[in-house]
Amino acid sequence: MPVTTTSANSCPPDCSLKRNGCYAESGPLALHWRVVSEGGRGGSFDELLQDIATLRRHALWRHNQAGDLTPFSPGVIDGRLLAKLVQANKGRRGFTYTHYAPTAANGAAIRRANELGFTVNLSAETLAQADAHAELRIAPVVVILPGGTTKPMRTPGGRHVVVCPASLSNTDCLNCGICQQRDRVAIMGFPAHGSGARHVQGVFFAGQVS
Repeated sequence: MPVTTTSANSCPPDCSLKRNGCYAESGPLALHWRVVSEGGRGGSFDELLQDIATLRRHALWRHNQAGDLTPFSPGVIDGRLLAKLVQANKGRRGFTYTHYAPTAANGAAIRRANELGFTVNLSAETLAQADAHAELRIAPVVVILPGGTTKPMRTPGGRHVVVCPASLSNTDCLNCGICQQRDRVAIMGFPAHGSGARHVQGVFFAGQVS
């Protein structure tokens, strides 16, 4: 499945996982991400758009295995760049996740992207935050979970949380595609994994306590 990697300057500065368990900051992906962020690999945003537009019709692809929606946009999603990305995705099944806070401006850009066929999942760090994101009704929601979680659960607001099938070794992203479904009711949960799993769990449990 095609995937993209966006430079680290695309990440919101207030992301709780930054230097605190972010999966992309360790292992082989971190090495690749660093080279991309330093300009030693990859191309321009316009070249990315051209690559996306040449994918076969209905192709499932993931934006940002590392990085976030738009580069050089600290705290505020660049709606102009995101609109171009959405246009390039037309007729294809692109999806991604964002840690950008769903402020009025960011929320409007995220809602519009989803309405036009490019799935942007709101990433929550706790079950309570997942409820808050879902209440906005602008995008599907995902949430981090403690490592080793295998069973479904419910948020404090009673919403159903389904554990990512790929994390259970039942399938892979290409054969699942649930994160691309914009109208799904369930919140997708991703158990903490990788060398930073302990830190990610810390973020989850700290939020649950507060």
